[in-house]
Amino acid sequence: MFLRLSTRLLNISVASFCRTKQLQKAEAALIDGIKLGVLPDVVTYNILITGYCEFSGFDAGYSVINRMKEAEITPDVITYNSLMASATKQHSLSRCLDMLEEMLEIGIIPDVWSYNTLMHCFFKMGKPDEAYRVFHDIILRNISPCKATFNILINGICKNGNTNKALMLFRSLQHNGFVPEIVTYNILMNGLSKSGRWKDMISLFEELWESGISPNAITYTTMIKCLFRCRRFKEALHIFFEMKSRGYAYDLFACCTVVAALIKSGRRRFTDRCIAHMIKIGYELDMVSYNTLINWHCKEGKLEKAFDLITVAEEKGLDCDIYTHTIMINGLCKTGKFDAAQRHLNHIKMMGFNCIVAFNCFIDRLCKAGHLDYALQVFNSMDMKDSFTYSSLVNNLCKEKRYRLAAELLLSCAKAGIKTLKSDQKAVIRGLASLGSEQDAKKFKLKIRVAKILYH
Repeated sequence: MFLRLSTRLLNISVASFCRTKQLQKAEAALIDGIKLGVLPDVVTYNILITGYCEFSGFDAGYSVINRMKEAEITPDVITYNSLMASATKQHSLSRCLDMLEEMLEIGIIPDVWSYNTLMHCFFKMGKPDEAYRVFHDIILRNISPCKATFNILINGICKNGNTNKALMLFRSLQHNGFVPEIVTYNILMNGLSKSGRWKDMISLFEELWESGISPNAITYTTMIKCLFRCRRFKEALHIFFEMKSRGYAYDLFACCTVVAALIKSGRRRFTDRCIAHMIKIGYELDMVSYNTLINWHCKEGKLEKAFDLITVAEEKGLDCDIYTHTIMINGLCKTGKFDAAQRHLNHIKMMGFNCIVAFNCFIDRLCKAGHLDYALQVFNSMDMKDSFTYSSLVNNLCKEKRYRLAAELLLSCAKAGIKTLKSDQKAVIRGLASLGSEQDAKKFKLKIRVAKILYH
């Protein structure tokens, strides 16, 4: 069957390449289409702009506008909405406003999505008052707000720390006929979760249930995380196991969230039940899931089982990441196997990993075990260091009353352009003063101040 070439087919081809991040092939398809006499339209260029904005940034997307003008194709409201969305993603309020102004200058009338994006941008930049004014403009211009408009408004109010106001708005909208969807409930529940208002969150969850809306994985995970954070273990496990018994499908992320929280709380019996559930369901574990289980075995002191899990993950084609190795190093140190931890650290360094997190973990464990001189040797062998590297050593040197060495270390940290923690500075100053060296304490303060001016 002969397939007739058309602009629509060209647009489908360009969109397919853009979705898979193959922007060069999208450009090639566009050129081939023109050579075959298939001319692009505004939709073609809008697809390209969206692709460039998503994967290369605002500037790359905006550069397509000039090509549209050369082809005598006039941008439309979708063109500028895509650019405004990209500017918002990059936290660039000025560019977002520039795009709106440019639209108006060339006679394009902004639609509800133009204002939605601008409102979202103001909220992201911590300017809720300006965002409210945009919402009022939508109403005054007789533009019908959509559900996304209200969701952006509620989300923005929550993110700016006013969950009560968001709830009041939600109730007011309901009173005026607004029918919320799962996204709206998830936004409010997330806001309540971050405020630690677990009782209000459960009430909202019950309301969602009664309204006939099906909760999704985000709903469950938000609730479980909040309840564990508030140390409401019984309620969290009730949500997890009760919803399972009612036929709700939990995704792998929700299961791993529960396992991770249970590990932190030391509730072994419930951890076993949760892991058994994951195995029974037959989840295809990813590396994050394996890391959670490896961490559990390490906390239990079962290093052989942890190493067995690493083997299983590798056999399934998964690559261990730096977190896997850091968990293992921490587990080896906790059982006093520092030489084995050192060998493992050298191994991952040879593999080309950025080992700073693993090194920090190793140094911290050495310090806690009282091997301070060993920790100093490891510290001196490191190519890269950060605030945490220095902080572990400085803290433990101060505990051992080795204040002068701690002062030297902290000063070298400042001279390396690395931020020094105020608590570490205070500990060193107090320590030097306790040795009867008030003059040394003053000199140290001055040297730190000078180093910050010169190297930061």
